Formats: sequence, structure tokens, C-alpha cells
Amino acid sequence: MKRIALGIEYNGSQFCGWQHQPQGCGVQDALERALAQIAGHAVPVVAAGRTDTGVHATAQVVHFDIDVERPLTAWVRGVNTFLPDGVAVLWAQLVNQDFHARFSATARSYRYVLLNHPVRPALDSGQVGWYHAPLDVDLMQQAGHMLLGEHDFSAFRAAECQAHSPVRVLQQMNVIKQGNRIIFELTANAFLHHMVRNIVGALVYVGQGKYPPDWVGELLHQRDRTLSAPTFSAAGLHLCHVEYDAVWGLPGARDASQALAMSGDS
Repeated sequence: MKRIALGIEYNGSQFCGWQHQPQGCGVQDALERALAQIAGHAVPVVAAGRTDTGVHATAQVVHFDIDVERPLTAWVRGVNTFLPDGVAVLWAQLVNQDFHARFSATARSYRYVLLNHPVRPALDSGQVGWYHAPLDVDLMQQAGHMLLGEHDFSAFRAAECQAHSPVRVLQQMNVIKQGNRIIFELTANAFLHHMVRNIVGALVYVGQGKYPPDWVGELLHQRDRTLSAPTFSAAGLHLCHVEYDAVWGLPGARDASQALAMSGDS
């Protein structure tokens, strides 16, 4: 039995989230159907993290176990032949049986792209979030920095979140203005359900001047989700990196083209 890890990217607007659904509309469903075409039997996969409907990924990582002999190229180019538009395998890597796509991950990074413009997006519809009124990026950055470190993030946790603990370590929180777009970059050891979108919603409240930056710190300490801002749109959210220890020998998410070349040598 061999364990294979894959790097995946997908357009979340074309699926009903990552996880398997009875109607077969999840990214996991599409991937497992394609893998079965190559393996000749059902191939269940485990992902680094679940994403909701409308959330995108440029660097999702999954693993699966297989007992048939196939070259690594089969798990990239072969699987992509059977995948629908909107999802693709970027790389394939043979890994140790101890590797686990979810539990071996040491950090995850998300990027939220927000169009800050009076007119809603058309060409980028489904790819970016949108807010019509001007936002103060400096104030949002000040507020975001209050969330850095290890905290109870109950105020930014969905009611249906199934995590055993609301405590997470937020390692990075940047708010960057690029033309009429505002980019939120967050890295943590793990994220709670809707955590990023709830943080973005609170920072937008600060950016529009509804509350001062200190309000975000108050939310953190009050641990009451009902006092915070509404959950922001899923459209602009992208899972952009999953971090693993070098011992696993996985290619970096930003080195996908190099990884594909490596798989072609196998």
C-alpha cells in the first residue's frame, strides 16, 4: 500500500464546498470520481482542510492510499483528464505512511481579496468580495494586529463550528491595498469555521468607521459571536498555502510547476 499526496487548486464558485455531498457536488466528489477512473476502484481522500461553498483554493493538499501501480504522472495529467473545469491537480508526491494531509500540517494561510469600489464586480464576480464605500486600510491593519498570537477566537467562530477548542494561534495578519483591491493575508496553525470571513467582516466595520480598532480587541476578549459583524461573503476567500515540515519532502505550494516536472521524472 502506498500513500500519495496531491496539490489541488479549484474555483469554489463551481462547487458546493470541499466536502462530499449526497448530490455529489463537492470538490471531494469530483476528485474521488476522477481518481477512481485511474485506480480502477473507489479512492477516498483526506484534505488539509474543508472549504465552504464559494471558497477557492490555490494550494489544497490531500492524501490517499493506493495498492495499484501507477506513475506519478497518472495522478496529475491522468486525473486532470477526468476532472471538470474549475479543479485541477497541480502535483503528486509519494509520501511516508505516517503523513496525514490534515494532522501533519503545521499552518494554513488564507487570502481574502476585497474589491473596494462603488460598482460591484462583473468579470471577477465570484472571485472577489465587494464593499462599495471607501475603507481605511490603516485602521483595519491596526485592528487586525490585535488578533495576533494565541487567543480564544469564539467571537469569530461560526455557531455550527465542530472544532473541539476555539483557541488558535494567528501568526500573520496583514491588510494591503493594491489599487481598488484590499488584500487580507492570514496565517494560523488552524482556523475555525468561518473564522477568516468573520474577521474580515469585523475589519470592514472598522475600515468604514463604524467602530475604532480597539473594538476588535474587545470582541476577542468578550468571546461572544453575536456582538461581532456578520459573516462576510465567501467569494473572495482563497486557501493559498498549507505548511508542512520539510521531513515530508512535499513541494511548496508556490513551486507547483517544479513539482509537476518532478512527477514527470517518476
